Amino acid sequence: MKIQLNTDVHIDGTEALAAQVTATLDHALDRFSEHVTRVEVHLSDENGGKSGQHDKRCMLEARLEGRQPVAVTEHAATIEQAVQGAVQKLAHLLDSTLVRQIPSLEGVLRRIAELTNGQADPLTQLDVELHGSKPILV
Repeated sequence: MKIQLNTDVHIDGTEALAAQVTATLDHALDRFSEHVTRVEVHLSDENGGKSGQHDKRCMLEARLEGRQPVAVTEHAATIEQAVQGAVQKLAHLLDSTLVRQIPSLEGVLRRIAELTNGQADPLTQLDVELHGSKPILV
């Protein structure tokens, strides 16, 4: 998973900041590493040099293999808090996005029952439906 860090002119994009953001993302998104090809991180200070509550913004865009990208945004008082909040949102979004793609056990069992009525090999047919490929004959 590649991580690309982008900052506006008011955020100093140091190597220490990049390392911190990368470590946070790697830790939180490790379980999604085979599905996420790249994460773009956009950090900004929406009030420029002026102080203000919740004026730091972190927007994360995750590129998913074979799917449309997903994005989240978090506003906070500090960059660290904005990154933490955005990472938590992204992990939750990826969880719900990727889990929705996995058929439930109940649905699989129901489909097996449907296929056993008159099908010679219902498990092969189910495998084709779930994985979208033709079975390999050995």
